[in-house]
Amino acid sequence: MSSGLSDKKSSGAAGKPPATYPDLQDNLRRLDRLANLGLVSASIAHEIKNGLVAINTFLELLLQKGDDEELNNVVRREYKRIDALATQMLRFAAYKPAAFTSVCAHGLLDRSLRLLDHQIKTRMITLERDYQAAPSAVHGDESQLQQIFMNLLLNAMDAVGNNGEIVIATRNTVAGQMDIHIRDSGSGISPENLARLFEPFFTTKKNGTGLGLAICRRIAEEHHGRIEVQSEVGRGSTFIVALPLE
Repeated sequence: MSSGLSDKKSSGAAGKPPATYPDLQDNLRRLDRLANLGLVSASIAHEIKNGLVAINTFLELLLQKGDDEELNNVVRREYKRIDALATQMLRFAAYKPAAFTSVCAHGLLDRSLRLLDHQIKTRMITLERDYQAAPSAVHGDESQLQQIFMNLLLNAMDAVGNNGEIVIATRNTVAGQMDIHIRDSGSGISPENLARLFEPFFTTKKNGTGLGLAICRRIAEEHHGRIEVQSEVGRGSTFIVALPLE
């Protein structure tokens, strides 16, 4: 009886041999790769959409000056098609390793702000720069760091709405890092949402993807840095990105 029971347990209900430890490890690794692929794919699509925000601003200005209604409709339709294709990239994009170089953080911040200049002026947002970090060169991938800056600046603009204020400040730390502060005068973040802010797919926005801040955290960590937030309801939020100096 005992040997029969032992044989039944080892063969399993379906008659298949039990999974070995290496098999389980391989399955876990595959699941981990799939999870990372999903996040990276979403990251790429999200950043394309961020770029399209700036493109659409200038596109609308050009279309307003044109008198060819048919052409205007074609351009707008193509813009929407590209935006839809970016969403479909979520399952197909591949990861691109970071290319680390010496990056001037102040210059990169200014270039990011220039892309958003029209929207900032249209919303009558007060923008203040307080660059005190010297030197301002950090060690990182310029394209990926711009993803962080664009995400945080767009979030700050959404938070302040019209007639708000955004302050961008930089400081060097004794730990050999640069702290980049992006502070907004918005309504702040509630404590329960603050705890989940960097979770993938968590969002409080009606049409948000919940990926922007998760992407920012991943990039910051890959740069041996960090990102954190300080917020008080009714008084705004400050996102702090710490990056290693060159």
